[in-house]
Amino acid sequence: EPTEAEPTDDPTEEPADTLPPVRARPSLAGIMRRPLDGGRIVRTGYIGENDAYTRRTVTYTSDGRTVSGVLYRPKGAGPFPGIVLAHGYIDPAVYTTGQGLAREQDWLARQGYAVLHTDYRGHAASDPASARERELRLGYVRDAANAVRALAREPWVDGDRMAMLGRSTGGGVALGVAVAYPGLVDAHVVYASVSSDFVDNLRQFTEPNRPDGAAAFYDRYGTPEERPVFYEGLSPRTYIDRVTEPVLIHHGTSDDVCPIRWSRTTHRLLQRAGADS
Repeated sequence: EPTEAEPTDDPTEEPADTLPPVRARPSLAGIMRRPLDGGRIVRTGYIGENDAYTRRTVTYTSDGRTVSGVLYRPKGAGPFPGIVLAHGYIDPAVYTTGQGLAREQDWLARQGYAVLHTDYRGHAASDPASARERELRLGYVRDAANAVRALAREPWVDGDRMAMLGRSTGGGVALGVAVAYPGLVDAHVVYASVSSDFVDNLRQFTEPNRPDGAAAFYDRYGTPEERPVFYEGLSPRTYIDRVTEPVLIHHGTSDDVCPIRWSRTTHRLLQRAGADS
């Protein structure tokens, strides 16, 4: 539930009276009003190292929950620019820590980036999440944003040079972070992103693949036809004029899972709103 933000010197947290109105709950406008609380990273295991980096399993806190992930520390003294990776959809029942974006994890760490790959709540060693939370994905937005805070706290990370990269569902998460917390990072990169319209994703993924979940969701919140304002509140494009950082979008023209038209529309809306996309 949205709460009033406490007074803060953090420039990414805005006075409540300057934020978009909360027209429905839950919503992106609602989570904008909640201060980020990413706690310090806790090392939980050693995976290995090579000539370029050391890799460990870690946890951090987000909304009072434990979220797991994988941390890469480049060799050298630093401080290193940091980047948080948000993975695409993988069934939480089979997901393992750090799964997804394996090539990007390795490549970015070799280029001298401190990399934190977040698992999100309800995945791997993270605290549980309900089916409803997993469908709303607002918690994932919070977990990715709090991962930025957690990574920036590391003394060997340059907290003034932070970025986020998301693929597929993670692209939608990155877009959610961009509109909910402008100024949190310096750049967003999205690969083969889901749509910035929440209803597109329900139609493409939830209804055909998880029909029982779709039915339960509609029973609780109503259908898009019945409650259009509710679904607008879950769509990053509703708040696209809040994006202040550069956005780099990659998308394959033959993608039939996340159609490229989704990214073209998002790109057009970003440019129309004056963003550097």
